[in-house]
Amino acid sequence: MIRARPAVTVPLADALGLVLADDVIAPLSLPVFDNSAMDGYAVRAEDTMRATPDQPVVLPVAEDIPAGRTDELTLKPGTAHRIMTGAPVPSGATGIVPVEATDGGVDAVEIRQEATAGKHIRRAGEDVAAGTTVLHAGQVVTPAALGLVAALGLAELKIVPRQRVLVISTGSELVAPGNPLKPGQIYESNAIMLAGAVRDAGATVVATETAGDDVEQFVAILDRYAADADLIVTSGGVSAGAYEVVKDAFGRDGDKGVEFVKVAMQPGMPQGTGEVAGTPIITLPGNPVSALVSFEVFIRPALRTAMGLPDPYREHRAAVLTETVTSPRGKRQFRRAVLDKASGQVTSYGPPASHHLRWLASANGLLDIPEDVVEVPAGTQVQVWDLT
Repeated sequence: MIRARPAVTVPLADALGLVLADDVIAPLSLPVFDNSAMDGYAVRAEDTMRATPDQPVVLPVAEDIPAGRTDELTLKPGTAHRIMTGAPVPSGATGIVPVEATDGGVDAVEIRQEATAGKHIRRAGEDVAAGTTVLHAGQVVTPAALGLVAALGLAELKIVPRQRVLVISTGSELVAPGNPLKPGQIYESNAIMLAGAVRDAGATVVATETAGDDVEQFVAILDRYAADADLIVTSGGVSAGAYEVVKDAFGRDGDKGVEFVKVAMQPGMPQGTGEVAGTPIITLPGNPVSALVSFEVFIRPALRTAMGLPDPYREHRAAVLTETVTSPRGKRQFRRAVLDKASGQVTSYGPPASHHLRWLASANGLLDIPEDVVEVPAGTQVQVWDLT
């Protein structure tokens, strides 16, 4: 059981993509004050009556108001204040004449268009009134939400933290990429792949480690990182043969808090679940496709649910199968697939075996075949998990 972490307060820069734990209530109004929507001149509308390009109204410019000026000004009748976009509108002004409708004068200005009362003035509170709930608990913090919160003068948000996941890949045959291979060795790929899947799901990775078929080494990694993790994910070491380090570490009969089972799915049959010193652990098979498909089916939804993120499950789309495919009886099969959303068609992509990672890397969907189906004829409408 993956558990949600207690809400914490973080700086705005750390809140993007996370879920709000509390409502956000505006401590002030937006705009904070009446301000100009244009570069131009603040005037009393009545002072510009009958102004035209041929018969402009000439007004002395009494003040220059750039954005950021903080003293309070009052516009006297028969005068104008040159004003910039975002600058505070002086008391007494009822309209803004855009600079394009003037000669741009500094000491005196020719007004060539009547001002309309209220036009080009952004009124205080017309966007947000103080005390308004502007964001609700459960919303995902987006860039726009960050902009709004910052504009309200708030420097922090209370959010549901990311889940922290420890990823361990097992196998004495594994070698880190970039190093030379000896006979019988292969490059380790599951750890980096699963760590990427964790981040893609919205969680964070405590550590990415590789252990050989050595129980002491495996347990040492757990001792080092497990206390800082909300979930432990392992790959490999859970099959029926010898040198299955994960099974050996936890007892093949599940006598140390982890139960090992055979799941009726392809790929991904051997699995395990339990707890290590109070931290949930999910043990995945070692074949890369089995590991990643199992992550999609079991772990990604649980992680996103614990973080309160929307759409914990991949979108399921109905599509028409372009070819006949077969599936083993009694197992729910997930076939790599290419989904054409425009045509509503889907094609099985590559062999179904669990070591064919190349095909999964280029697939954009998983064809979901129920366990009681052994053949799906071309032209059948099927369910596809959209991986995009």
